[in-house]
Amino acid sequence: MGKAKKTRKTAGRASVRTKPAGRTGMVKRTTRETDILLRLNLDGTGRYEIDTPVPFLSHMLAQLAVHGAMDLEVRASGDVEVDAHHTVEDVAICLGQAFREAAGDKAGIQRFGFFAAPLDEACCETVIDLSGRPHVVFNGDVPSGKIGNFDVEMVSHFFQSFANHALVTLHLTVRYGENRHHIVEALFKSFARALRVAVSPAASGGKPASTKGVL
Repeated sequence: MGKAKKTRKTAGRASVRTKPAGRTGMVKRTTRETDILLRLNLDGTGRYEIDTPVPFLSHMLAQLAVHGAMDLEVRASGDVEVDAHHTVEDVAICLGQAFREAAGDKAGIQRFGFFAAPLDEACCETVIDLSGRPHVVFNGDVPSGKIGNFDVEMVSHFFQSFANHALVTLHLTVRYGENRHHIVEALFKSFARALRVAVSPAASGGKPASTKGVL
């Protein structure tokens, strides 16, 4: 592991999910638009093997693994000759599903996480609650345009797709910044670090951090 690269397109038409054990998750998603295999280990060391046809997406997934201290493998192909939208969205869906599997009943973890990350002139922050309720608030502007074949309008959609399938609440804020690459990367780094805090062990012991008793 430890590389992010480009891959070629393949086709498929079925969807399969497997049930992993412990703090790991694996999802295989195949549609007429994308073919994705994603493996996630929340108790990893930041090792990654990323292979997608969207180089900037691969770069951001590598940030997620390293700064989230999780092991991540993603092998994705998609109809990028149409647009990168389907590939970015479906990777986010798979990541959310794998995270939900890996987190399990969320017993004994912090549940909440916050982190602010700078990158040169940009600074972004993420607040996360592993609440069991999908919700996203996205504050701030990212300059429109593309980074390679990645359209920055997909940033908020990536996090919405993740939250919908991970069942988490996310508040993401672009405090300031000018360079779209710097802003998006700062967002992913803050997200990774906040997630790392949220899934870390809580001092309160092995029960879910909720008066309901479940999350």
